[in-house]
Amino acid sequence: MSRRVVVTGLGAVSPVGKTVPALWDSIRNGKCGIDLIKQFDASEYPVKIAAEVKDFKPEEHGIEPQESRRMARFTQFMVAASLEAVADAKLTPEILSGNKTGIIAGNGISGFDVLESAFGKYFKSGFKRIPPLAVPMFLSNEGAANVSIKLKMNGMSWTLATACASGTDALGLALDQIRSGRLDVCLSGGAESTITGFSVGAFAGMHALTQAFNDTPEKASRPFDKNRSGFVMGEGAGILVLEELEHARARKAPIYAEFIGFGASCDAYHITSPDPEGAGGALAITRALEDAGIAPEEVQYYNAHGTSTALNDPMESKMIKQVFGNHAYQMKVSSTKSMTGHCIGAAGALEAIIGIQAMNHSFYPPTINLENPDLEAGCDLDYVPNTGVPGEINCFASGSLGFGGHNGVLIMKKFKA
Repeated sequence: MSRRVVVTGLGAVSPVGKTVPALWDSIRNGKCGIDLIKQFDASEYPVKIAAEVKDFKPEEHGIEPQESRRMARFTQFMVAASLEAVADAKLTPEILSGNKTGIIAGNGISGFDVLESAFGKYFKSGFKRIPPLAVPMFLSNEGAANVSIKLKMNGMSWTLATACASGTDALGLALDQIRSGRLDVCLSGGAESTITGFSVGAFAGMHALTQAFNDTPEKASRPFDKNRSGFVMGEGAGILVLEELEHARARKAPIYAEFIGFGASCDAYHITSPDPEGAGGALAITRALEDAGIAPEEVQYYNAHGTSTALNDPMESKMIKQVFGNHAYQMKVSSTKSMTGHCIGAAGALEAIIGIQAMNHSFYPPTINLENPDLEAGCDLDYVPNTGVPGEINCFASGSLGFGGHNGVLIMKKFKA
């Protein structure tokens, strides 16, 4: 019998709150974090909005100035979220330094801010102007590496990149490492910060971002709505402390949830577009249910990928109905990206945290801006439109779908001894 895995700590930096309590308060109240871009001058861009983390000051999150100067923004987010999660879980230095404590984190694009700045200096003034720390600051693994350094963690330190599924897939990999006995404790989740001139311009160039709501940013992300027109770039980090149950019990750790299942698949269809039939995503859900050992009817809430794009939302609705059948109309499905924007590699981790908070507070998060459901495209489920509602949640699932056809689905339930 595989070892049971529980969640004992949570940490978050998001466009709607720079701690877990602030994030949950915003989600519960339907607060939108999308506004005009502040990180660069977007006045000439077709996309002028994003879901930025507002007024982030690393020193307020336990990161010293000399440390933050050596970190890309996504790394700062990951370190901040990790410090919150570790404090929340009451992990001691002795546990953190043990060889069965590690970190497995995901990101999709990593240090674009550093890379863009370094390229600018190179093209303007030549190679001698390239900052000496450009390489270690923009590498994908530097988020996890800096967490390990900051917390003096000598155990496993891995980085996973599966585009928008990175955060969810990292959690799934961490689950396996604890079940197998290789780890007893694992910090896991994801981080991303890609709101730069090049990144926004590139995503706008492929018509992935909405260009229709520059004057009303708070209305821009509208999953499952007939007037959706693309996703909104977000940023942030979510870190969860996963722990083997007996290890957590022995130290009387707080337990938020039990992590019972994970499933992954690839559409093997197209480099950016999802399989319109949703077969790959449905397979990931099925595998997660099988891994958890539960029936579809036991899931009461599904936190959808829900990007507010023309292709994703009908396909995701279809794949949910493929697996859950009639129960798809009984459970609640919502997309919290309507408030946070799409935080890419951090999305799945932040949404797992939101799902845990929803379960423990008996409250279904809303999909805001859902004014006219796209019924003709098959978006006919209960997406908790506009206002969250109270209700018992004993088990939830959360799904992430990434460019390249990557699909990841996790399942958690209320912990029972």
